[in-house]
Amino acid sequence: MATTLQLIVPVYNEHENFPRLVEQVEQQLAPPFRMLVVYDFDEDTTVPVARDLAASRPWLELVRNDLGRGPANAIRAGFAAADPGPALVVMADLSDDLSIVPAMLGQYQAGSRIVCASRYMKGGRQIGGPWLKRTLSRTAGLSLHWMARFPVHDATNNFRLYDVELVRELGIDSEHGFEIALELTAKAFRRGATITEVPTTWRDREAGESRFQLFRWLPHYLRWYRYALLGPGRGASQ
Repeated sequence: MATTLQLIVPVYNEHENFPRLVEQVEQQLAPPFRMLVVYDFDEDTTVPVARDLAASRPWLELVRNDLGRGPANAIRAGFAAADPGPALVVMADLSDDLSIVPAMLGQYQAGSRIVCASRYMKGGRQIGGPWLKRTLSRTAGLSLHWMARFPVHDATNNFRLYDVELVRELGIDSEHGFEIALELTAKAFRRGATITEVPTTWRDREAGESRFQLFRWLPHYLRWYRYALLGPGRGASQ
């Protein structure tokens, strides 16, 4: 029986990009799959566009995030709405390369509980984006890989496939930004879960406005960076 892949897509005024994302999903992914489009408020410009597309696509579902605004809470709401099995967090800004999803799903089916799309391993790259953000992200990923033997080179990319039951076992503390990917991977690493990576090419958005708030979220990244440095074998709790 084919594995049903679930896509968790947090959105924020992505009316320009969302139809192209749906087009890419239909071109790149083999069914069965399910897309959970998570939005914070009814006035989000993505909502009417997504509802129109969902009318002819039973696999496309809208999920209202009632946990509090922001990307971390939107992703948390997506996991809450997901069924057991594989769930892939995908950004709606077209930055993620969906052509690697079959390889990620293959890693999951081979036993990985988290599969990371890596910009910083051999074969991966990053195109565009603010210099400081790129530099801090690369430094964090590579330093954890070499200093703590973190099993992936890219610690912060949110384009990541998770086993939903593992996420529920680990729990999510993040309530702010995109540090949620580092949190979950660090917790899984400390627990000794199988984590693998696949090279990817990340491209900066061409339309819409980014929600990324580097200086506001940096302390939360540093919290989970320090946590990951302690290494495996100490469970998921702090």
